[in-house]
Amino acid sequence: MNMNYEIVIGLETHVELSTESKIFCSCGGHSAANEPNDCVCPACSGMPGMLPVMNKRVVELAVTAGLMLNCEISRYTTFDKKNYYYPDLPCAYQITQLNHPICTNGCVPVKTSAGTRDIRIKQIHMEEDAGKLVHGGNSSFVDFNRTSVPLIEIVTQPDFRSAEEVVVYLNKLKSMFRSGGISECEEGAMRCDVNISVRPEGSEEFGVRTEIKNMSSFEAIERAIKYEAQRHMDALEYETESLVQETRRFDDVSGKTFAMRNKETEADYRYFPDANLMPIVIDDEWLEEIKAKKPAAVDEKAEEYAAVGISDKEIAMLLSNHKLMALLDDTVALGCNPKDTASWILTDCAGILRKDGKTLNELEVTAQTLSTIIKMVDSGDINRNAGKKILIAVVESNVDPVAYCKEQGLDKKFDSSAIDSVIDKVISENPKAVEDFNNGKVKALQALFGACMKELRGAGDPAVIKELLEKKMSK
Repeated sequence: MNMNYEIVIGLETHVELSTESKIFCSCGGHSAANEPNDCVCPACSGMPGMLPVMNKRVVELAVTAGLMLNCEISRYTTFDKKNYYYPDLPCAYQITQLNHPICTNGCVPVKTSAGTRDIRIKQIHMEEDAGKLVHGGNSSFVDFNRTSVPLIEIVTQPDFRSAEEVVVYLNKLKSMFRSGGISECEEGAMRCDVNISVRPEGSEEFGVRTEIKNMSSFEAIERAIKYEAQRHMDALEYETESLVQETRRFDDVSGKTFAMRNKETEADYRYFPDANLMPIVIDDEWLEEIKAKKPAAVDEKAEEYAAVGISDKEIAMLLSNHKLMALLDDTVALGCNPKDTASWILTDCAGILRKDGKTLNELEVTAQTLSTIIKMVDSGDINRNAGKKILIAVVESNVDPVAYCKEQGLDKKFDSSAIDSVIDKVISENPKAVEDFNNGKVKALQALFGACMKELRGAGDPAVIKELLEKKMSK
């Protein structure tokens, strides 16, 4: 190309909040549904005369998100009706925020190969989700389970200059919101609209903007940005087509974007205040309560974990899972070593669950129970192998670790006479290994040691057992 171009990108990121009920009714959140339309009531299905009732928890999570993104918190916030018709929108309008959003003027630092840049947050607003259309054969079906599930929409200024910056930003949001218990950001719970334009490098004027709608895969977002940017540059450089402001969709198979409709404006949606919902006033006391519960910043938490020797890979796993991070912090608060505790959770617990086809999200071990096992090992009451056996029983059957240890004879403080009898038994039952050892085959001793440990079911101090075995074999 003869001219250098600059990509200009702004994001609108919709995040489904981790609440037990919808934003304006008592129906369970989207994850509570098992079958189509089984989590719906007259209010969220748009029946005439049904009035919305605000979910307080939605406000608290939205404010928490704003604090994490360094936003100004609006002390007076209102709701508006966004009017448009679509089959999965039962009221023919969406309740959202236009005039007085909950958060404004934030900033998120993003570090890429090009350096660190600040991405400005224009606003965060609360809104309800729409339903879902399911297409099959010659028919389309509407599932209203997702209708009125609470969302926050994070709108940035057009500050991104590459697909890499976008992906780093989205991953950072995902880590923040997961670690803060705001959203799981999975299975469509984090969706992104990408506004993109291209201009000659050095120009201050924005180019023609297109919006790519509703993408949830970071890989798809990166591919869509690269394709769309190239399409714009080709149009400017070679006049391959005439660019127009429009909404486009990304096709994952072809890797291309396709026009959907002309870009709507605020006038198209006929916004007006929602008279059914009173303004929300956030006083000093309520704001201080929310601030007091605000989780540590992801960057601060990462530094804290790195300082105690937790690996980068483990840190990434912890920051992506609020439940695991809380388990680690609570177990450490009970007096356990952070690095060791991370290993117990992310290696031992993960391995046990993996054998049963489960993930760490399904871990139900309490900090008190985990700390009991770790302290039993650290104090020398049991060895690490015995600790692992107790952990398996705890994860799979929720047993009491101390009682299980006694029942299974896993206590390391064995009577030496009991160990002696086991060693004698193993020697008498393995004459071939004894003969091999006497003939100079050192590995035979390891086989005998393994047989002793198997007989003792992992109990006893391995160093003591090995020493006693070697003495007997040397006679």
